[in-house]
Amino acid sequence: MTTKREQFNPKQFLRNLTHQPGVYRMYDASGDIIYVGKAKDLRKRVSSYFRSNLDHPKTQTLVKQITNIEVTVTNTEAEALILENNFIKKYRPRYNVLLRDDKSYPYILLSEHEHPRLAFHRGTRREKGRYFGPFPNGVAVRNSLRLLQKLFPVRQCEDTYYRARSRPCLQYQLNRCLAPCVKGYCSDEEYTEQVELAKSFLQGKNQEVIDQLVDKMDTASEALEFERAARYRDQIAALRQVQERNAVTGNQQELDVIGYARQGGIAAVHLLFVRGGAVQGSRSYFPKVPSNTEDSEVLLAFLLQFYLNDQVERQLPREIILPEQNAAQVLDPEQELQTLEQALAQKIRMTHNVRGERRQYQVLAQKNALNALDSKANQASTMHMRVKALEDVLDFGRPVTRMECFDISHTMGQETVASCVVFDQQGPKKSDYRRFNIKGITPGDDYAAMSQALKRRFDPLQQADKDLAPVPDILFIDGGKGQLSQAENYFASWQDAAGRPAPLLIGVAKGESRKPGLETLILAGSHETIPLAADAPALHLVQHIRDESHRFAITGHRQRRAKVRRTSKLEDIPGIGTKRRQKLLQNLGGLQQVKQASIEQLSAVPGVSRELAETIYHAFRDE
Repeated sequence: MTTKREQFNPKQFLRNLTHQPGVYRMYDASGDIIYVGKAKDLRKRVSSYFRSNLDHPKTQTLVKQITNIEVTVTNTEAEALILENNFIKKYRPRYNVLLRDDKSYPYILLSEHEHPRLAFHRGTRREKGRYFGPFPNGVAVRNSLRLLQKLFPVRQCEDTYYRARSRPCLQYQLNRCLAPCVKGYCSDEEYTEQVELAKSFLQGKNQEVIDQLVDKMDTASEALEFERAARYRDQIAALRQVQERNAVTGNQQELDVIGYARQGGIAAVHLLFVRGGAVQGSRSYFPKVPSNTEDSEVLLAFLLQFYLNDQVERQLPREIILPEQNAAQVLDPEQELQTLEQALAQKIRMTHNVRGERRQYQVLAQKNALNALDSKANQASTMHMRVKALEDVLDFGRPVTRMECFDISHTMGQETVASCVVFDQQGPKKSDYRRFNIKGITPGDDYAAMSQALKRRFDPLQQADKDLAPVPDILFIDGGKGQLSQAENYFASWQDAAGRPAPLLIGVAKGESRKPGLETLILAGSHETIPLAADAPALHLVQHIRDESHRFAITGHRQRRAKVRRTSKLEDIPGIGTKRRQKLLQNLGGLQQVKQASIEQLSAVPGVSRELAETIYHAFRDE
């Protein structure tokens, strides 16, 4: 039987390869993409991997694993750059430098409602709309929202508050909202006009916004609409005041300053954001770097993946200052950065040889990169030390590569949520965290909740040959012997489809005073307790894992509880959809009025039959 490796012939493949620009994808024997690259000349670039005198260890290792190559031809090198970035984000090849996702950073959201709102957003971008950012921290977002509220009367209230209004709120009285929630106070065209101006402002088009407002003020004056012209005049004055304030806080209006440091397999890229003449904030990034990767490749990959993120309405700077030591390698003869400018469709100056105030920013970014690298290295060292200490305490016969911990959270038995957090040698592995909404149990039965969570986590592994998720080496159960017994009962008949052994089960019980440092570790089977001193590194690791599971569980429980509070009782009644619910609330004046309404009043609502009115009436009487 011939393998894919034997079937792949580099010489034959190169003989038929085009000289046009494009993207190439390299596959290994299992069919996984291991590397994605772009080229101005595909044949010339791909053939360089198969020279006889390869001297770079990373390239040598990569070439040995190639069993197939696929290419996608593009019209220009800039198009190839964008496509390469999309493929890297989609497939996350192990030989490419990978930048972590931006989903944990805060944004400003401009929603896609009939009357859009401006809002603070952090997390997965599920809501439709335009996202501006990411911002370095939440304070920067809230400060920006306060400024936007003074400049543009666009609503920032929650949708539930917006839908419930029958008269304008205080923000209208303060001239910070046009009150689109109430008919007769502003037209849709007038509100949309302010939304578009706010959008342009968020994109950094300050002078363009002022020019538009000047034109609108002149038009309103000529039409003798003096109140409207006065509002435009006040907006222009506020915007110019913002520009003047920015002008005296610094000379550099829009800069991104990059610092870079690398040591011991860890790379740190620190980004300093300068907007409006002042440092808006900073952020440290730790990209995943394959071994034997050059610093210039890491820095260039960061630039491409950070600025070509098409999922983010990122405000691009006018200038990017690169780290002094690595910039000369990045600004190579192939003009990678010039291609980046073409892909961004915006002229951005990129330099490293700077003086004066920009030089101070460059030094500051470099200091922050070194500090971030030291902190990360110390954190990794501490984690390895704690894992090793736990191995010694438990007399574990092999290295511990994965640990999981389960916890249960509820309020008086309602909205029960189980959490499963994962730790490895580097610390928390948040991409593997899971939550389970517990259903079908007696409220408050933590043992049944734990049993259900374990089944939902591990049953798929016993029913499939595919490695859906690794079995942990150690499984911690937050609770005493009762909780631990649920895990013991489950794993007593453990039969993994791939033949993997059951994890070591350990219960984590709080001390009598429930103070940190007094936890008791209980081994499954013998229920023997493991004595650990309060300052023991192994105990600190267990506390970290337990606290993280508790945090993750209670956060999920609060979210589920809040969702239930936001849900109308009407939604649970059969036959009541979104439109009928809205008609009931609009015609009767609110949920309380619906609850108190008679069958005759309910049936008088358009679309509600007598039978459905009786169902609604009795549903509220049976609560």
